[in-house]
Amino acid sequence: MKVAIASQGNRLVSNIDSSFGRCAWFIIYDTENGAMEFIPNANKDLEEHAGKAAVDLVLSRNVSMIISGEFGIKIKPLLDSMHIQMVVIKDSIKTIGQIIEMLDNKKKKNATT
Repeated sequence: MKVAIASQGNRLVSNIDSSFGRCAWFIIYDTENGAMEFIPNANKDLEEHAGKAAVDLVLSRNVSMIISGEFGIKIKPLLDSMHIQMVVIKDSIKTIGQIIEMLDNKKKKNATT
């Protein structure tokens, strides 16, 4: 499964971003093979529709889950209609590496049950 994570930077030690549509970077993480792609969010400074543009960007990478500090009110119904899972992590000091570790631990736990 591919997961998009809203990030403040392009390193594993970067913190999760509190904003989905206006985050600095997206980390695309493939839970099956561990591959990672770091994508700058070129739409973060749009005056309008930054969230929709961010959705289009991450969906072009075939993600089925998005993790962010929060999502705008227009994004939830959009992602719901596309059956994209949204995960909110309010802990702004969580790093991308820690989030990936949580995803890997969840995968291992599901494999043993």
